[in-house]
Amino acid sequence: MTYGTFTTALAGFGTGLSLIVAIGAQNAFVLRQGVHRQAVLRVVGICAVSDAVLIALGVAGVGAVVTAWPAALTAVGVAGGLFLLGYGVLAARRALRPATGEGLDARGAATGSARAAVLTALALTWLNPHVYLDTVLLLGSVASDHGTGRWVFGVGAALASLLWFTGLGYGSRLLTGLLSRPKAWRVLDGMVAATMLAMGGMLLAGA
Repeated sequence: MTYGTFTTALAGFGTGLSLIVAIGAQNAFVLRQGVHRQAVLRVVGICAVSDAVLIALGVAGVGAVVTAWPAALTAVGVAGGLFLLGYGVLAARRALRPATGEGLDARGAATGSARAAVLTALALTWLNPHVYLDTVLLLGSVASDHGTGRWVFGVGAALASLLWFTGLGYGSRLLTGLLSRPKAWRVLDGMVAATMLAMGGMLLAGA
């Protein structure tokens, strides 16, 4: 693996991780299933594989447009940069002014069966409009900025998803106390904001 390939994969990993750690119903569900040790492997697998498919669609779709119409690279760079800056501002706002009691609540009951867990995981992933913005549009647009290395970027993002969901599902008993604290999410949101604002600025500068 060359240094350039490694840095591109690392950029994808960082971008994917920054997007996926945001508080949401999907993360809360995975954490809750892990706490109760119910259908953890299936839930983690569905979330990670779904993300990988969506990331691949984003990389392939945006990459194909850029190849057929080179001028689209500028438009994609501007759109992706603005989106990243907006996302970064929202994350910074959450870090500076968190909602009262904000945190992942894993105290609720887990789903009653493996089938129910699978259906819930599928619904939380594929019926969530934000997942399409994050994976297909945002990650696809950022990946296109890496040219021929966009698939390496996508692999890095997919790996981040796999590691995050695996850690959340199987390390949930250790993470539950930490992730239920608003201060922990303020730190995470601060890291997300810094990453997004920096990448958004780079995209706009290179557009």
